[in-house]
Parts: sequence; structure tokens; C-alpha cells
Amino acid sequence: MLADMTIAIAIHGGAGAVSRREMTKAIQARYHAALERALEAGHRILKEGGSSLDAVCAAVVVMEDSPLFNAGRGACYNADGKHELDASVMEGATLRAGAVAAATRIRNPVLGARAVMEKCRHVMLVGRAADRFAAKQGLKLEQPDYFHTASRLAALREKREGHHGTVGAVAMDANGNLAAATSTGGYTGKMPGRVGDSPIIGAGTYADNRACAVSGTGLGEAFMRGVLAHEVAVRMRYLKESVETAAKVAIANLSALKGDGGLIALDRDGNIAMPFNSEGMYRAALDRSGRRTVGIY
Repeated sequence: MLADMTIAIAIHGGAGAVSRREMTKAIQARYHAALERALEAGHRILKEGGSSLDAVCAAVVVMEDSPLFNAGRGACYNADGKHELDASVMEGATLRAGAVAAATRIRNPVLGARAVMEKCRHVMLVGRAADRFAAKQGLKLEQPDYFHTASRLAALREKREGHHGTVGAVAMDANGNLAAATSTGGYTGKMPGRVGDSPIIGAGTYADNRACAVSGTGLGEAFMRGVLAHEVAVRMRYLKESVETAAKVAIANLSALKGDGGLIALDRDGNIAMPFNSEGMYRAALDRSGRRTVGIY
């Protein structure tokens, strides 16, 4: 473990949380525990001197493997009763990025996105091509029923369209490098082939060492129209706003676009912002001072 280093990490498990009226102590405890596991997976890497990219991927993998979150194993069903998975990663030191969209078999889409970034000359691969590429890189593929969860299927059958959620992480390592990662199953009842903001660099994910790392969650169409992740960074660079101010303005702009959701943002000094305009956002963070935050509402 490295001593006297400045590291920080924040994660989210999606906005549009279960309403306070429906949230039981047992459900809340399960989400808190899952968020803690994801946070610790990323923070452990940072404490040991690992990269911010490794940290955000590790945190997101934990949430993709959990049936509680709308990513990987717990992904929502589209209108055809299928799963289509999106993810992206970006590192702030080089502005390298990678993404997959409408993948159907990659167990951990965030690792597929990282493979595209590191092993491919393109930034994004989609559909079967993304699955094939992931397989060639030795990533684990699953049969469609792996992604099934009873609660997501019930949401589709009850026509609870619009249920959305995303997982993501931002981190700063001991070298001062930032990274961001985002992964999602979209939203319940979405049109087959629909791609939201999560794999779109600048919309749902962005990282730039000159400013901040951002991962968003919410109504993807609004995030894309507002290019919200990038907006946080450029407001910081050109208007010299703090990460907290820039993030709050981005969420205000999301509201103006009639979108709901939230984001996590981390600046190059280790400051964290986690604003949202939805009823809740599953989130957790360990800031540069070691202060731990876990919340839903």
C-alpha cells in the first residue's frame, strides 16, 4: 500500500431509485451492502497504487454482477423481451475511450468497452460485432438467460415502461489520473436497437485530467441532447467553475430538457459532486480525506 497519497472514488447504481414509500429497511440494506462492495473493490485498487482505470472497471464489474442493478446480470428487458447492454470507459490522461452498445452476451460490458479502447482502433462496437470482439479478447460470454431477473421481467409484463438505471464509477489514482466508466441495460420496454447515453462519450461518460471525470444516470436521450458529461468538464475548464457548481448546472440543464437523473463527478483535486433531480440515486464515495458516503435519497 502507498502512503500519503491522494486518491478518491465515487460510484452510482442508478437514479430513479425505489420510492421512499416502497423502500423497506431490508431492501435498503441490500443496496447499501452492494454499493459498499463495489466502492471497496475500486478503492482497494487505488490504495494499492493501481490505476484509476482499473479501479472504475472493478467497481462497475461488482455492480454488473449484482442482480440489484440495471447493468449486466440485472439488466432491463426491451420491448421484445431481450437484453441489450451498453457500456463505456474513458481515461483522463490520454482521452482514450472505448464503448460497446446493444451487446447481448458480454457478461461484463464494461470490460468489453475497455477491450475496445485498448485493443481496437475504433471507439465503439455494437451488437453481435461487440460480442464477437469480446470473445476474441478472452472475455466471458453468457447465454441470454444469465441476464434474467424476475423483477425485471415483471416490470416488462406489467408494462412499467421507462424504468431506467445505470451504474458507473469515477476515480482518481495516486498519480493524479482520472477515469470514468458507465454501464447499463437501458430501460424497460425500450425499442430494440435503442442506444442511450451510457456508451456515448461526452454524454454519459467523460474523463479529462484537465478538469474532471463524470458518469451519468437517467433519461439517456436528454443526456445525449445536452452532452452533459462533457458540459461539466468544459464549464470547469473555460468558466473556471468548481466541480460542484458545474455538476449542479448540468443537472439544471437536464431538468430544462425534461429529463431526470443524476451524475457523479470527480475533479483533479479529488473533490466529488453527486447531484440528482430524481427522487433518489444509489451512490457511494470515498473522498480524498477518506470520508465515506453511502446514500439513496
